Amino acid sequence: MRLLAALVLLATPAVAQDRIPSHCIAVAAGAPSVVPVALEAGLEPDSILIRYIDHASFAVVTADGTMAVTDYTGYLGTADVVPDVVTMNNAHSTHWTAAPDPRIPHVLAGWGEGAAAADHRLDLGSMLVRNVTTDTRGPFGEGARANGNSIFIFEAGGLCIGHLGHLHQIPSDEQYAAIGRLDVVMVPVDGGFTMRLQDMAGVVKRLRSSVVIPMHWFSQASLDRFLAEMATEFTVVETGGAQIALSLDDLPSQPTVMVLEPAYLD
Repeated sequence: MRLLAALVLLATPAVAQDRIPSHCIAVAAGAPSVVPVALEAGLEPDSILIRYIDHASFAVVTADGTMAVTDYTGYLGTADVVPDVVTMNNAHSTHWTAAPDPRIPHVLAGWGEGAAAADHRLDLGSMLVRNVTTDTRGPFGEGARANGNSIFIFEAGGLCIGHLGHLHQIPSDEQYAAIGRLDVVMVPVDGGFTMRLQDMAGVVKRLRSSVVIPMHWFSQASLDRFLAEMATEFTVVETGGAQIALSLDDLPSQPTVMVLEPAYLD
């Protein structure tokens, strides 16, 4: 309960703090010392909390309490938490909701209206949220929907944190350039509903992320295959928990896959 209370406290509106600029080119400066965080004492200044909630939903929380939730489905758990911003992708019902909590100030859809692509750049003070769109397949894998998915990027604490959403394609050079270097990336590892594991692993390696967090797996087998694919170039850490704290100074110097166990906010 104390962990939950602290998380709720962090999500409570607070005095905004200036954001450390991030150009998605942060350089790892520390040893691989990323560990699950105990929130009783809150976050250190310029640290970021990443909490895996479920499936493709994560909470990203800054030290001043600004909270973003990715692939928001309308349910975060039994705790009455109101994020400052939620992002959604509508490939499946497990990535969005048509009825978000009306108390949420900012609801960002990853798809545009009509032929227009979604285009977001939301400055919340201690966090900047932006997106890069990619194409998706149509129902049952047929056809294609231009700009149907958004890779959402959260710049906070000097870090660049990316969520690949329901990625169906290897990004183009132009899309990679728009994304930039991601210090942390949440990557779907189902191996079929999004992309083949070999292709997804190639995307992650090109992004040159210091921390990779797997998500969107439907079996331990698909997760294990992804970990085996990455183990030749990345350190693999089974955290045994749902959340970690990161800062620019303690990014692992060796690229690391951090396996989190999803847990609702209860």
